[in-house]
Amino acid sequence: MSPLAIFPLFLVFLFNLSLAANTIYNVQNYGATSNGQTDSSQAFLSAWGAACASTSPATIYVPRGSYLIRNAYFSGQTCKSNAITIHIDGTLLAPSDYNVIGNEGSWIKFEQVTGVSIYGGTFDGQGASLWDCKTSGKNCPKGTTALAFYNSNNILINGVTTQNSQMFHILVDGCHNVKLQGVKVLSPGNSPNTDGIHVQLSSGVSIMNSNIGSGDDCISIGPGNSNLWIEGITCGPGHGISIGSLGWEVQEAGVQNVTVKSVTFTGTENGVRVKTWGRPSNGFVRGVLFQHIVMANVQNPIIIDQNYCPNHESCPHQDSGMKISDITYQDIHGTSATEIAVKLDCSKTNPCTGITLEDVNLSYKDGRAEASCVNAGGRASGLQPSGCAL
Repeated sequence: MSPLAIFPLFLVFLFNLSLAANTIYNVQNYGATSNGQTDSSQAFLSAWGAACASTSPATIYVPRGSYLIRNAYFSGQTCKSNAITIHIDGTLLAPSDYNVIGNEGSWIKFEQVTGVSIYGGTFDGQGASLWDCKTSGKNCPKGTTALAFYNSNNILINGVTTQNSQMFHILVDGCHNVKLQGVKVLSPGNSPNTDGIHVQLSSGVSIMNSNIGSGDDCISIGPGNSNLWIEGITCGPGHGISIGSLGWEVQEAGVQNVTVKSVTFTGTENGVRVKTWGRPSNGFVRGVLFQHIVMANVQNPIIIDQNYCPNHESCPHQDSGMKISDITYQDIHGTSATEIAVKLDCSKTNPCTGITLEDVNLSYKDGRAEASCVNAGGRASGLQPSGCAL
């Protein structure tokens, strides 16, 4: 037999070998029902238990269809496998009655897992009835996060859609080396507290090539984050990309080394925002780059708010102790929905330093927008909104 004839057989051998090395656990084989009405929580947990116990790479497979999940907690504390792939072709549905999980904290929760990858699928929080309850002023549950990762490492979330979450859509808390790419977040602009992706106390997190629409921040960055990379995002509706709110605690971990680039904001309440409570804190924000950003009819395209104190409660007549330094705004163009396109309102007792505004060109109603800078030091070049002396 010629070498050319042997080579295809060798490829088939390698393919079969890879299948044998990666065991597939189909949730339907563990009792999951794809009618969207029967609770399949235990079937998913059983499939996880089997994959978790595997000593080789494992794949949990969710076929097409709708699967009702009351709630599910996936713990990796005793897992033998550090390479579990969850391939979802179907839709996971939360209970439509918000009282069932409204006080649970997280609907789908992963904790202390390593090497978990989620590909595809839709997580539907069915949160509309809870939003209505909240906007009516009734006594309602706080709401639950749709998909949460706690204290986990080496996580990949690829091509996942989350929609209509009761509260946050995706939460990354206390994690290291997390990559989210090709994510879609779908919630209307009037859905309260439905942040797209919230990250806190984590390092090495990247969010790439994702489309996010929500009733709150598209991406929110909480305390204790470092080495974040956010690129290729479309945001709207929503409240923009926010660092904060920070500084609620006196002793609080800071935020550093954050890059936000190649983002388009459309009709959002804010563009790029840094927000700190107007109260004492030893936290900080430093080493942040906002670059190559397009604003389309954004109410507050560039904003630092160090006097955040809603309803003047818990922080009246106080100054933020958060130190903000080395923040760069570079190549930011587009339109503002308000006359003040750049607003840097820094702490009176702890002013911002090292602020750089470079090639920022924002207009308002076919004219030049304005800028307002208070207690902020740095430099500005190519800044089109007038009125900001750094």
